[in-house]
Amino acid sequence: MKWEGRRESDNVEDRRGMGVGRVAGGGGLGLVAVALIVWALGGDPLAVLQQGLSEGGQISSGGGQITPEDEQAAKFVSVTLADTEQVWGDIFQRELGRTYTPTTLVLFKGATGSACGGASEATGPFYCPEDKKVYLDTGFFVTLSQQLGAHGDFAAAYVVAHEVGHHVQDELGILAKANAARQQASEADSNAISVRIELQADCLSGVWARQAADKLGTLEPGDIQEAVDAAARIGDDTLQRSAGRVPMPDSFTHGTSEQRQRWLATGYKAGSIRACDTFSTDNI
Repeated sequence: MKWEGRRESDNVEDRRGMGVGRVAGGGGLGLVAVALIVWALGGDPLAVLQQGLSEGGQISSGGGQITPEDEQAAKFVSVTLADTEQVWGDIFQRELGRTYTPTTLVLFKGATGSACGGASEATGPFYCPEDKKVYLDTGFFVTLSQQLGAHGDFAAAYVVAHEVGHHVQDELGILAKANAARQQASEADSNAISVRIELQADCLSGVWARQAADKLGTLEPGDIQEAVDAAARIGDDTLQRSAGRVPMPDSFTHGTSEQRQRWLATGYKAGSIRACDTFSTDNI
């Protein structure tokens, strides 16, 4: 991906080196949800719960010194975010006749607080609809590459674009409706709705990639394959197998590796929001 020396976004909130972050109250992800995310990634959810309770709602930063790799990641994320702003601004105007309001991306190292609860390196990147911000620990890219095996800068760009995809869903009113439906559903049905939310975000990241290629000329040979490979590495079935578990479809919240790859490719081929209706298809 051609990103060095290009425009960076003004919508980046850098909290690295700020020390201790307080877990925000009032719904959203919450400590229990954070523990569930850690479980999905093969971690110890009890340790997360015990930490949150013992620290009285605080999460210690423990991020350490900001390395040159962290600085490189921060610049890369900022350029990628700027690209999403330009692409989604154009798409909203062209396809919907409306203005796109960009998300803010919060960079941290170690831990911080959000309106949806605590954010830490273990939770991975996420979008919080309560404050309309994306949260990302710059150390996650090391995890993505070294632990999950998703290599290349466009694999990292795909992760950012996926979270921005959730903001696009929020802007369109899709996220609020889907989350409201989840609250009224059984656990299995709630998980099934969550899968459709996540696969749509994958599709929207593909739409962004296509427009970035066509309009900005920033993609290089092999970039799309890096994103597809990353999608394969973070499917629910693959993560559960990697954690030594038998995949349990009723517990899936993001979709299988095959589904994530397919919807990413669908968005990339079409280059349009209209291709990303994961809620009305039977072929999820």
